Parts: sequence; C-alpha cells; structure tokens
Amino acid sequence: MADLTAVADYVPDAVTARLAALRSQVGQAVFSRVAGDEGAGRRRRILGAEGPRWFDDDAAIRRVHGDASMFIGGLRALLLQSLHPLAMAGVAGHSGFRGDPWGRLQRTSYFLAATTFGPADEADRVIAAIKRAHSYVHGTAPDGRPYSASDPHLLRWVHIAEIDSFLSAHDRYGGEPLDPAGRDAYVADTARVARELGIPDPPETTAELAAQIAAYRPELRGTPEARDAAKFLLWEPPLPLAARVPYGVLAAASVGLLPRWARTPLRLPWLPVTEATAVRAGGMLITAGIRWVTSAPREPTPPPMPPVHA
Repeated sequence: MADLTAVADYVPDAVTARLAALRSQVGQAVFSRVAGDEGAGRRRRILGAEGPRWFDDDAAIRRVHGDASMFIGGLRALLLQSLHPLAMAGVAGHSGFRGDPWGRLQRTSYFLAATTFGPADEADRVIAAIKRAHSYVHGTAPDGRPYSASDPHLLRWVHIAEIDSFLSAHDRYGGEPLDPAGRDAYVADTARVARELGIPDPPETTAELAAQIAAYRPELRGTPEARDAAKFLLWEPPLPLAARVPYGVLAAASVGLLPRWARTPLRLPWLPVTEATAVRAGGMLITAGIRWVTSAPREPTPPPMPPVHA
C-alpha cells in the first residue's frame, strides 16, 4: 500500500493524523482477533526474546508466513485438508472449529509465529504441546475406519495441503512473490518444521510437493462433514456484518486458488473468467489493505482459520 502512504504527503496534517490513527486501530483489531488476549505476551516471547532461531531473517518461510496472503492461504488449506475423510473426521470430532473457531485461529497463529519467527526453545515447546494434543485425538470415522492425529500418513497430508496453499496464495497475492529457487527454499524450510512434528519424508522442493499431493488424490473425497465445513468457512463465518464483505472477498480468493479436482467434491463453483478478473482484483485489494494496516507495528500474519494439526 505504498500509494496510500504517498497520498499522505498531499493531504492536510489533520487528515494524515486521522488516517494514521485509523490504520493503527484497525491493525490492532486484526492482531487482537488472530492473536487473542495473550497476543502481546506471546509477541514478546517470539519477537523480543534472545536466542537462536530455526530460520534466518532472510529465510523464505519468513517471507511467506509474514505476508497478508496467509489469510487466503489458510482458508484454502482448510478446504483442501477437509477432502481427506480421516483428517476431516478428526476435525469434526475434536477441533471445535464451530464452537471455538477464534480459539483455534489463535492457537494456530501462535504455532506458525513461534516456529517461523521465535527462539528455538519456544518453537520446541510449541511442537511438544502439539504432539501431546495429538495423542488425545483419535476415534472412528463415519466410514468405520479408525483415525489418529498422530498417524504420520495423515500428518503428511495436513502438512502438504497447508504449505501448498500458503505458497499458492503467496504466489498470487504476496507482496514479494518468490522466484523458483525461493519457492523450493520455502518448501525445504517447512520440511524442518514437519520433521519436528513427526512427519516422515516431507517434500523439500515444489516438484516433490506436487508429486506427494498427486499420490494422495485417490484417498480424497467430499464427505458430508467436509461439505459442512466448507459451508461454515465460506458462508457462515462467526463475524459481524461489517466484516462479512471483506471476508467474502478472501473466501472467494481462496476458492479461486483451488484446483478444479478439489472443488467438485466440495460442490464449489468453477468460474474462470470471474476469478481471473473480479475475484483476483478483490483479493489483491484486500490483502494489500491488511498488509498496510498491520505493517506498523509489523507482525507475522497467520491464516484466517487454523490447519488441522493446531
């Protein structure tokens, strides 16, 4: 939103001050929603703490996970992840995505921020907490098959659906999209986090990522639970009326990034002309706006809803 900053040079000081105050107010509201009541303390533990980090300041994972495009990528990740019946059974039975969606968002935003930006000891602590939580998530899916959140096969699906979504959103809506080498570096960075979570053989290049997603496709289908989750995420979000329009733009942009094979099972539309014009323009405008209001102070930007493992 450099243009908005430039405009301030040509308007009265009172208007500039009001614009700055509004920017700060909205930015704080976004941060409070995604970080929760403990956000300020968590921010200090992540950004203010001394000690080595898993990733350097110029790491590709920091560039992707710190961008406003994560709002779109997070929604796409949830839609894509829901296509695995066993992963969706775990969400429906244990996640509380309907009863406590903001709590899940806040826990996931902390997971992403701690592992991407935080000191190594805090990242280790968050990973250990997630593993403990996974040990309690198990049961029987509606089709009679058992599931467990600690199942390495399911963990890998959740991981690859997530990073494919974050990267796809960043490619289209990111402030500084990565080149091919940077995209491979991002996938390799996320593999570090995946291995800490107990995921075997995570992809380390975009080619490996695409191959692993293709290998899971025979297991994917649109269950009633998956379609119910899509309906909730896209058309019934727990938001005030004033926020429904911008959220609707983010939701449309997330659907626009899904491949056609993923939309049909969820009964989502395929509108290539509209998506290439109005939806894309709206997504660019909304993410630019989020990027502008959250740039002072600069915060890691989490996805709008949490992935399954959070």
